[in-house]
Amino acid sequence: MSDIAGKPCILCCAITGSLPTKANNPAVPISVSEQVESSHAAVEAGASIIHAHVRNDDQTPSSDPDKFAALKAGLEKHCPGVIIQFSTGGRSGAGRERGGMLALKPDMASLSVGSNNFPTRVYENPPDLVAWLAGEMKSHEITPEVEAFDLSHILQAIALSSSGALHGTLYVQFVMGVKNAMPADKAVFDFYVQTMQSRAPEALWCAAGIGANQLTVNEWAIAAGGHTRAGLEDNVRLDKHTLAPSNAALITRAAQICERHKRPVASIAEARAMLGLRAA
Repeated sequence: MSDIAGKPCILCCAITGSLPTKANNPAVPISVSEQVESSHAAVEAGASIIHAHVRNDDQTPSSDPDKFAALKAGLEKHCPGVIIQFSTGGRSGAGRERGGMLALKPDMASLSVGSNNFPTRVYENPPDLVAWLAGEMKSHEITPEVEAFDLSHILQAIALSSSGALHGTLYVQFVMGVKNAMPADKAVFDFYVQTMQSRAPEALWCAAGIGANQLTVNEWAIAAGGHTRAGLEDNVRLDKHTLAPSNAALITRAAQICERHKRPVASIAEARAMLGLRAA
């Protein structure tokens, strides 16, 4: 613990996602106003990054740039300086539609650099689409958060960054616990960390666990000196019997893990500096 004590930990809140609905948990924020209110509480609890999807009125996922614009404006007004990270994930649209909101110039955007299996389908990220999304992010000076569902995605992220294809600081997120993709496996997690440290020592990494794995992966990431993500996109429960009352409750739980490991929760200004983002 001595090596990580005092090292600020960046907490990202994945507020909505594409899948959870009010039927799964009434606290899932769907409308822009709900998303802004939920984000504000999460920031108060310690989140410095808001990972954002948008939804239609019927709760189905959307990639509508107008919805993203409204959400961005609301976050800028009510969560001043917070790092806004838009999702370009494949559940919200197809092909280049997934990057239609990048012209809004958020601070960050998620980027998947390879394909893998999801619970009921293939999550397709063909090389030409990855190159286009990365190019759009670079042209708008958006730092990607590379979402790695497999070891090959980590290696590809490092290669893309080394070649100059990615804007800004390399930031890789290990996503563990998606059915049919990489499980939450401690030996694999440790190898991921080792891979980042040996092949991209200047890069930053974080980790996210899906469902019941959220708490476990939060613990692993914080204890290993990385950063982590929590929120209702990934997990709608506090435990097997209890729904999470809010995004803030899940961020609070991650912040408590930070305290246990003697790691301060990164402020927005600290997170911006660590990620090489422009000052708020």
